Parts: sequence; C-alpha cells; structure tokens
Amino acid sequence: MNEICDRLDTELTSLLPEGWKVPETLRKSMTYSLMAGGKRMRPLLVIAACEAAGGNREAAMPVACAVEMIHTYSLIHDDLPAMDDDDYRRGQLTNHKVYGEAAAILAGDALLTHAFYNVVQSARKHGVPAEQVLAIVEDLAEYAGPRGMVGGQVADMEGEQGITNLAQLEYIHLHKTSDLVMFSLMAGGRVAGCTPEQIESLRAFGQGIGLAFQIQDDILDLIGDEAKLGKAVQSDVKQEKVTYPYFIGLDASKEEVRRLTEEAKKALIAGNFHDPSRLLEIADYLMARDH
Repeated sequence: MNEICDRLDTELTSLLPEGWKVPETLRKSMTYSLMAGGKRMRPLLVIAACEAAGGNREAAMPVACAVEMIHTYSLIHDDLPAMDDDDYRRGQLTNHKVYGEAAAILAGDALLTHAFYNVVQSARKHGVPAEQVLAIVEDLAEYAGPRGMVGGQVADMEGEQGITNLAQLEYIHLHKTSDLVMFSLMAGGRVAGCTPEQIESLRAFGQGIGLAFQIQDDILDLIGDEAKLGKAVQSDVKQEKVTYPYFIGLDASKEEVRRLTEEAKKALIAGNFHDPSRLLEIADYLMARDH
C-alpha cells in the first residue's frame, strides 16, 4: 500500500500536462486537496484488481489517478457550507477555508472533468484497447453520476430531514460510497482484460467491502480516535444523522462489517483470478481499520 501510494503521489504531483495554461489559484486549489493524503483506497483497488488478473500496473495508473480525482472532488464539495459544512479534512483546513467557496467549487469541477481526460491516457500511453477504455468511461459516468455517487449524496442530504428505516440508509451508503469502490475494482479488471464473469465478481466484491467500509465509518464516528481520523468525531450525532449503530446498535454494526467482508471475499474467490491475495488482504485491512 505504501509503495503504491508513493507512486500515486508522484503521478498526481504532475496532475496537469506541461504547456497547459491554467490559472495558478485553480492549480493550487486542486493540488491542495488532491495531495492532502488519505488512504488512497480507491486507486489502490484499481491497481490491485488489475494485478490480481495478471494486468500491468503502469497501464492502470492513469485510471487509478482518475478515481482519486473523482473522490477528491466529492470531498471538496461535501465539505462546503451548503453541504456538510466541515472545517477540517484529513487533519488540515478544508479547501473552501483556504481558497474560498467559489475557488473550492471550481477546483472540484476541474478535478471531476480532468478525471475523464486521465482515463483516456491509459489507451494513449499504455495501449489499453479502446473498447476497454470506453467501458471504463461509461462505468465512471454511471457510478460517479446521478445513479451513483451524486445520487447517494442527494439522498444523504435529504435523509438529514428524517430517514425512517435501514433500507434508506443502505441506499445512501451503497451509492455514496460503494459505487466508486465498485468502479475502481471493475476498472482495474477492464485494464487487465477480465472476462464479463470476472468483472461481475469484482463488482460484487466492491459492493460488499464498500458497504462494510461505510458502516465502519459510522462506527468510527462514534468511538474512533480524532487524532487518527484527522477530523472531529461524533459529527454524525451533532448533525443528527442516522447511522447503522443508530438503527441496529454498535455490536450488530461490527458484526455486519464482518459478514459483508466475508461475503465479499467469497464473491472474489469465485472469479478465479490469477492472484487475488492482495485484494483479500485489503478487505481484511479495511474491516479492522481504526481510521
């Protein structure tokens, strides 16, 4: 994980092609949030899925960077006063606190659109077949868009006014979090030339670990270490957001994380990949994480 994160950081520091004339404030605002650290879970999954199927890490790198841009843009916009109104992210001031709301919105817009440019570079620079890249672009538009992550964010905002059952909360978690996790795994598989059956196996694996990841976030918001998390705990309680522990209790939430993770691992093993060991290890790591 550390090795891939270092490699990603190197790639992301040269975010925009040389020769492009981009306003310096925009460049700084984009880079500020993109290089703020974090687990880099989604790009890590792109690389790990590609390698699990015997694919080339370098060919997957442009897509890995693209998904981190999408994730970062969503965080910038999530933190805005009109949404979650957060002052800190990953232990440092949120983008709008440093550059202002307008610049933060535009930095998010720029990261979102530049992600699609980056995906195409896997074909331009590494020869990934155009049909595979087209499928990745289509998946990204679906899983990050109105049916996916953005739809989940809207449901989350509306849910603040009163979620009444677990199914509504699961919808939010699946779309706000799991969809981009699923995309990451499927995209890595497409770069490696996986069969449709293997892509489906990666999708099922991603849905399970994505939902488990978000439930673990709900748990950590209650009992996590603020210093490790890099943000305030109990924020869900303060904003009166309902969570898995709210509906089913802390112990049952922990058990659900374990159950989802085990089911996800079974779905992955059924795909008969070249070497799924890294993905299985990542699933266990995410289940046991404390930040």
